[in-house]
Amino acid sequence: MNRKQAILNVLKKSSLPDTPLPDLQGLGVCYEDPERQFAEALKGVGGHFFRVRDLNALNRELKGLKVYQNAQKIVSLIPGVGEPNVNLDLVEDPHDLKDLDVAILKGEFAVAENGAVWVTDRQLRHRVICFIPQHLILVVDAHQLVHNMHQAYERLTFTEPGYGVFISGPSKTADIEQALVIGAHGPRSSTVCFIG
Repeated sequence: MNRKQAILNVLKKSSLPDTPLPDLQGLGVCYEDPERQFAEALKGVGGHFFRVRDLNALNRELKGLKVYQNAQKIVSLIPGVGEPNVNLDLVEDPHDLKDLDVAILKGEFAVAENGAVWVTDRQLRHRVICFIPQHLILVVDAHQLVHNMHQAYERLTFTEPGYGVFISGPSKTADIEQALVIGAHGPRSSTVCFIG
């Protein structure tokens, strides 16, 4: 037996006691008014927020948004919301969505801490739909709001293959001189609507 194998054998025989993982319960800030915090955080990253009671009110609000009024091509993946004129089921090549003006998507839940919304591919035929439209509108059940990212990660499950992304505001990038550019690599605007 060579020296290397002798060392490996000694290492295999030695064992260290298991160290328990730290208790992470209670980590993360909780807000007195998480909805207000969400709206402020979203505004801070360049997004817009409003809340409505039901789908009828949501459709009225949409008609008042300039980005929606001026849109030529609209996708809505929420039944009864908006007046979509692009059917994703008929789009084979995601490149064909390059001139999409507005996408209305369902968010699974929102995070007050940073104004983020969790979006999964459960309803998305093309994942690019989160990033390719000029304007993104995310609709979230108002009761699906968590305070912080610790609570957000507790809600995620990875039991089956899939895709998910936290989206917080419109696309942003900055160069070394700190010149911020909104919408360079994705949506130029992002609006989140809480419903309920």
